[in-house]
Amino acid sequence: MANLLIIRHGQASFGAENYDRLSPLGQRQADLTGEFLRHMGTRFSAAYSGDLSRQRETGQRVLDQLQDAPELVIDPRLNEVQTDEQIEVMMPLLVERDARFADLVAAMDSDTKSFQKIIETVFNYWLSPECDITGIQSWADYHGGVVSAFEGAMASAQSGTDTAIFTSGGTIATIVGHVLKLTSDRVYEFYEPVFNCSITRIIFNSKKCSLSTFNDVGHLHLMSAQLQERLVTYR
Repeated sequence: MANLLIIRHGQASFGAENYDRLSPLGQRQADLTGEFLRHMGTRFSAAYSGDLSRQRETGQRVLDQLQDAPELVIDPRLNEVQTDEQIEVMMPLLVERDARFADLVAAMDSDTKSFQKIIETVFNYWLSPECDITGIQSWADYHGGVVSAFEGAMASAQSGTDTAIFTSGGTIATIVGHVLKLTSDRVYEFYEPVFNCSITRIIFNSKKCSLSTFNDVGHLHLMSAQLQERLVTYR
């Protein structure tokens, strides 16, 4: 058997002009995750990342803490779901169709829970069979790319080795859904709760793969207590 560790990026710069970069806390989370993996004796034979800045920096910071770390391979198929694009295109359409959704949009500037509900509604509409919007990346194309990258990483791994993928919450949820053979309407429930720098572990061989752990931040909880720092975040 081999192991594939899927690690979400550290905290990004929410509210900043450029969201796609690690915040100082996100950098700290990535460094400590790498430190934890080094103490655990982890040696990656291969490591992959999407090409978003927050994914690449997280991957490189983790690898910099390890002995004999491989070069980080950049694969855009591991990029995050294009949430901003989806909201821009779909929100006006959903406002017209659904009065409850329109109420969420009216409240989103003052209520963070409303904004999260908007993301959930837009995401679930995007991957539903009813979505016929053109001009944006489709769920079929996104899902196909993620699964192809994931299966390629497994196919390249040898028995007994550890491989890393550094990516984002939507991509992690898509991989988990694929491994568990879930229908697409179940994917979001694995998207919303993903912590920054959480570790999701897949164990596999040439015949099968299984979800071993999902969204594990035990290392950050432990280091939070040891260092008296708040290291566990969603956003």
